[in-house]
Amino acid sequence: MIRTFIINKYLAREFLKVIINSSLVFFALGFIINLFEEINFFKDLDVGINVPLVLSALFVPSMIYNMFPFVVLLSGIWFFLKIKKTDEIIALRVSGLSNVSIIIIPSILSILLGIFFITSINPITSILVKKYENVKGGYERDKEYLAAITVNGIWIKEKNLQKNNIIRASKLESNRLLEVTIYRFDKNNNFISRVEADTADISSLNWNLNKVKIIDKEGNLLVEDIENISYVSMYDIKKIKSLYSNLDTISFWSLENEIKLLEDRGYSTSEMRAKKQRAFAFPFFLLSMVLLSGVFTLGIRFKENNWTYVFVAIISSVLIFYFNDFSAALGKTAKLPVELSVWMPILIVFIFSSVGLIHANQK
Repeated sequence: MIRTFIINKYLAREFLKVIINSSLVFFALGFIINLFEEINFFKDLDVGINVPLVLSALFVPSMIYNMFPFVVLLSGIWFFLKIKKTDEIIALRVSGLSNVSIIIIPSILSILLGIFFITSINPITSILVKKYENVKGGYERDKEYLAAITVNGIWIKEKNLQKNNIIRASKLESNRLLEVTIYRFDKNNNFISRVEADTADISSLNWNLNKVKIIDKEGNLLVEDIENISYVSMYDIKKIKSLYSNLDTISFWSLENEIKLLEDRGYSTSEMRAKKQRAFAFPFFLLSMVLLSGVFTLGIRFKENNWTYVFVAIISSVLIFYFNDFSAALGKTAKLPVELSVWMPILIVFIFSSVGLIHANQK
């Protein structure tokens, strides 16, 4: 019992050390690559190097979080090859451990890491990404056009015919905004009037307002019951539906409230529900990466051509990630149920890896 505890503690410690080292390497590479991208973005603006440095520090943790399954796969390969190359694997097998037994501790750790990342790291990275967007947005060349979804409705700020307009709608229904109010301001941001409409067809940038009335700044009704009025906007249905395109700003703990908010505003929740399923699946995705790394390492004898197996494992991981994205796209377009689009790639890798490990254990 004591010997088993010592062996398991050793395997856990060494595996965690490899994951930490791999994460640091990926962080450094990601930081350098993103830093050059930020420097290129600010090349025409009068800012110092500190702004790109801060933005890279805010953005890279989210990038590492999204790449963590790949980090775990490479860490697993590195870890298993290390114990094989140093003949530690022989000592472990003499102690009565099989290939399957050796992989149990890294597998358990991968699940625990997945839970920790979803419940603790994800909320932090979502805050950092939101801060990143706020800081970088302050340097955008065009601040005249903004849009957001809040508990009070859909809000849009834009410039129209040299006038600043703020638009509020209660919700989105198909290609229409409901209960639309357009607050009109002059170029000095003095309130002029407001336009109220029952609905606005936003299929194109040329909106069609229905059942319109216009009220001046004193509250006097100028016009009412106009059947149709055209309004040229910078936002159509496609742009408004993309307001939640960056799901990295939404933490795991906020998902339920955000899904309810989107449903109340008439938005599709398929992407948000897919994110929720990916969060639940994340620990098992990490587990499948550990099992896959074991298939390509524990079942072979250490030779010089072992790096061929490593290369095949990396190529396989790239294909898995492409397949994962393809499956997610099918779920987004409703060609697959959201749950199936998220879990199918993981189940396929899990089954393949389990069969491979059972075969390796019989050698």
